[in-house]
Amino acid sequence: MRYPKIRVRTESENPFALVAAVREELRLARVAPKEIDLFSEQALSQAREEAIREVCKAWVDLGD
Repeated sequence: MRYPKIRVRTESENPFALVAAVREELRLARVAPKEIDLFSEQALSQAREEAIREVCKAWVDLGD
């Protein structure tokens, strides 16, 4: 996990809401904009919802 101290939780099942929540927490943690862009590119290039979630898990703690 790239940023284990950042924890993200969302009630929404929408994978795009999860990506948005991760982006917001990365911003709040003052992660470099280029890193946030890299996360976004990796997450949004996935076709399946579960794959998007796996990318998010690789970056932050989803509290699962």
